[in-house]
Amino acid sequence: MNATTLALVGATGGAGTTRTAVELAAMGARDGEDVAVVDAAFTTQGLSEYVNGRIDPDLTALLTDDPDAALSAAAYPVAGTDGDAERPGSGGGFRDGERDAPDLPGRVDAIPARAPFERVARAKTAEAARKLERRIDEAATTYDAVVVDAAPVGSNEAVAAATSVDRAVAVRPATVHGRDAAQRLRGRIADVGGSLDATVAVERGRTDNASDENRDGGDAGVVSVPATEPAVAAAPTAATGDGAYARAIATAYETAFDASIGVEFPEPGLVERFMP
Repeated sequence: MNATTLALVGATGGAGTTRTAVELAAMGARDGEDVAVVDAAFTTQGLSEYVNGRIDPDLTALLTDDPDAALSAAAYPVAGTDGDAERPGSGGGFRDGERDAPDLPGRVDAIPARAPFERVARAKTAEAARKLERRIDEAATTYDAVVVDAAPVGSNEAVAAATSVDRAVAVRPATVHGRDAAQRLRGRIADVGGSLDATVAVERGRTDNASDENRDGGDAGVVSVPATEPAVAAAPTAATGDGAYARAIATAYETAFDASIGVEFPEPGLVERFMP
């Protein structure tokens, strides 16, 4: 793998950054890699939804109250990626459908934020952001790949995530608005000394009478990911799926990390070939 640490930076809120981070990590584990997903979106704390059981400590605790603790103290298996749901540190219990979770060649661990507002505020300081950078480096020594889930650049932790990794990728809705937001994000990251290496455009579910006028057909160099079941319990589709969504995630993984993976998919059927 040419890159080890990757920041997925949302161009807008609700772009699907956290879900995409989890799916990319699952694809890496499917290819035999051990992958960590680090939560640098402290306000939304969406990554915690992909973990079963109690989260204690979380990442913000390691940046504030427990700076000497090992990163592994806040690492939890992502639900739906580990066939051994009772692995130490998992918190036990099963989410709907988790009993059928695949035993992937690699593993996916989440390092989530799950904290009260007071600690989140302390984790958002410039000093804590520098500690976050060191924690990302620490993760890179333990895992084959690290995916950092970052909010649109506008906070210390998001800047740290976007500028301390090997590669940064924008995640945006597959709409004209999303395309414009990604351009603004590119400028923001340039302002803090970073750059974007690629863009992932995520389709969202649409009603039958939705207008196409706001859809973005995509630009060269943009990886398009089709819509999938949005529920957290449906993730990660890429762990076992062979359809268009899993194939797009595989392409996104290779583009994001500037690497090739060995996951093979069956040839699409006749219907799949001609479906938009």
